[in-house]
Amino acid sequence: MTARERLNAEAAKRILITDGAFGTEIQNWKLSEGDYAGTLTLGHDQKGNNDILAITKPEVPETITRAYLDAGSDIVSTNTFSANTISQADYGAESLVREINVESARIARALADEYEAKDGRPRFVAGAIGPTNKTLSLSPDVNDPGYREIDFDYLKGVYRQQTDALLEGGADFILIETVFDTLNAKAGVMAVLDAAHDLGRDVPIMLSMTLTDLSGRNLSGHTVEAFWHAVRHARPVTIGLNCSFGAEQLRPHVKVLSDICDTLIMVYPNAGLPNELGAYDEAPATTAGLVGEWAQAGQVNVLGGCCGSTPAHIKAIADGVRGLTPRAVPVSAVRTRLAGLEPFTMAA
Repeated sequence: MTARERLNAEAAKRILITDGAFGTEIQNWKLSEGDYAGTLTLGHDQKGNNDILAITKPEVPETITRAYLDAGSDIVSTNTFSANTISQADYGAESLVREINVESARIARALADEYEAKDGRPRFVAGAIGPTNKTLSLSPDVNDPGYREIDFDYLKGVYRQQTDALLEGGADFILIETVFDTLNAKAGVMAVLDAAHDLGRDVPIMLSMTLTDLSGRNLSGHTVEAFWHAVRHARPVTIGLNCSFGAEQLRPHVKVLSDICDTLIMVYPNAGLPNELGAYDEAPATTAGLVGEWAQAGQVNVLGGCCGSTPAHIKAIADGVRGLTPRAVPVSAVRTRLAGLEPFTMAA
């Protein structure tokens, strides 16, 4: 079975659990500059470069990933949110992008395989790709609205480099997450589809949008409905929402996606809203109760957490939805795919 087939088979049995925040957990390690940099001499401070820990202090992402698997995660993400040449330029670490992604994926792959071997329950690895700090849809210069720092082909190349490395390291899926600009996401989609073409196999895409206001739009102005219709051609194995706000604020938008999407719905919100110090106070039981309402309503297939969430949050979510019936993908959509009517026809 392919990764797509295996995930769909498991998602038909139960609500699956992804992991929680990496940044929140890394902060708890109180790492020094020396911890981040290790033996590297890049001419820039590395403190805060969470992604580079895969090669300088791999026990950190390994321990965090293990904690999420212990908490009940079926899907673990690579610690690669900023492991691209645009973001790593802030640390002078552009030359390490491939190594960071490969090693991060290898860490997650080894642990996922270890846990699956213990109990026979499939575990999956999502290669995480963040949005970068550049946008294709908006100008960073208010005096020149037509200006763009990068173009589509450049960003597609950035994402392609990261995609290739994550797949080399053993990722099952490519997770394009925290999408604030739909055009950025489309560059990521094109990069993954190109990689799949060159490999001669399906590379399932997970897409996760982030909302910037309570009306349900991202920074480029797209509603959740518009986002779905803009990316549906790529046949994402999951689509959904992450980060944004807490689960309470995402409630109406989760329902909208659940009603219109012919694929699995994955939602992993922040643990509430941050306090005045930027910390997240929402207790695991509270988060679990809120996302559990979506599960009870049959609106989701995969649940997890984003900023502020911890292994305790993931365990509470896993415990809370155990035994609940997962959302059913609409039968009409399944028939459409079997009839070969989808624009993108690479074998599933």
